[in-house]
Amino acid sequence: QVQLVESGGGLVQPGESLRLSCKARGFIFKFLTMDWYRQVPGKQRELVANITSGGSTNYADSVKGRFTISRDNARRTVDLQMNSLKSEDTAVYYCNVYTANRDYWGQGTQVTVSS
Repeated sequence: QVQLVESGGGLVQPGESLRLSCKARGFIFKFLTMDWYRQVPGKQRELVANITSGGSTNYADSVKGRFTISRDNARRTVDLQMNSLKSEDTAVYYCNVYTANRDYWGQGTQVTVSS
């Protein structure tokens, strides 16, 4: 059974940092691309960053230079280091994997950036 569990969200001030982590179970982690998405109420879920099995990364323009995605295949985790956070980064962040012909999502973790 595929399971994704996010952690690390919280309340921070603008300019501060947070590190999100997603623990994966139930599939062959090292072979699959892993994604981080985020969603604010009333808007579509948007892709923040992803990392392929080979370690290639892709970022939304809005987070380039501030966020870094990484993976640890031995620990089956994918992390999102978020620096220089802005109020517009406030959202629920979700870990995602596409496998067995469908998307799987974690429960989400809230990130709030506010002074």
